[in-house]
Amino acid sequence: MITVDHVTKRYGEQLAVDDLTFTVQPGIVTGFLGPNGAGKSTTMRMILGLDRPTSGTVQVNGRCYRDFDAPLHEIGAMLEARAVHTGRSAYHHLLAMAQTHGIGAPRVNEVIDMVGLQKVARKRAGGFSLGMGQRLGIASALLGDPQTVILDEPANGLDPEGIKWIRELLRRLADEGKTVFLSSHLMSEMALTAEHLVIVGRGRLIADTTVDEVVSQASADSAVLVRSPQAAALRAALAGPGVSVRSEEAEVLEVRGLAAERIGELAAAAHIVLHELTPQRASLEEAYMRLTGDAVEYRTASAPAAAADLELVA
Repeated sequence: MITVDHVTKRYGEQLAVDDLTFTVQPGIVTGFLGPNGAGKSTTMRMILGLDRPTSGTVQVNGRCYRDFDAPLHEIGAMLEARAVHTGRSAYHHLLAMAQTHGIGAPRVNEVIDMVGLQKVARKRAGGFSLGMGQRLGIASALLGDPQTVILDEPANGLDPEGIKWIRELLRRLADEGKTVFLSSHLMSEMALTAEHLVIVGRGRLIADTTVDEVVSQASADSAVLVRSPQAAALRAALAGPGVSVRSEEAEVLEVRGLAAERIGELAAAAHIVLHELTPQRASLEEAYMRLTGDAVEYRTASAPAAAADLELVA
């Protein structure tokens, strides 16, 4: 478990993290989201003892990182995958780490197999592609079989097979009861991997809730797509206060202001045939953009601010 309790971090006059509180529970994959400059990297560095909070506390399994005698067995982390000695092979990079904690060579070979680097294990890490470097960074994080795993952009540089592999790996670690905390800007992948989200902006907590809740609230005012050979009659049957119906195709209606269940009931009462009745659900990317629209620090000229109108802070 990771506990961030009223943490603030200042660098001189710059406020990087502002009274941030959240808990990362074991047994689930928790995603850490926020725009560039939101304080994600600073928060992860404080969890790992690389930065000290100006105020507040950060603990992993009830202790500060600096208090662990053998931290590799407690926390496995990848904040920068290419932070390796480029002249060393993948095997010797991992072996050097292992020897600091009394971990034997068999475990080194085990994690090399786990991340799929068997064929290049004896090659210099400096010649690795971005994806191979990511796999080596993940192997380093898993070396001590830690209870807590923290990964920053783990899918960066991976091909589709690699992305599928890391997704399944993270889920398997969570199923084993481990605490899994990862940051990513890949919303589509986060939607498939994470169950819970911590979203920050300008150093403050925006949301601490499930992926389903984030998407559901963003979908609350979404349209329902209805397809019927009796579209004109259906339009008349649905007419009422607060209901809007638009159509760009002869047999297709986009209905707002009525739930799909109610549309089906009204159609049945009027003996109208329906060929499709589909509530339109927001994507995680759309929900995220709405939540963080007012917290974006670096915005392109063509990207208007989105309305941050979802109240999801737990």
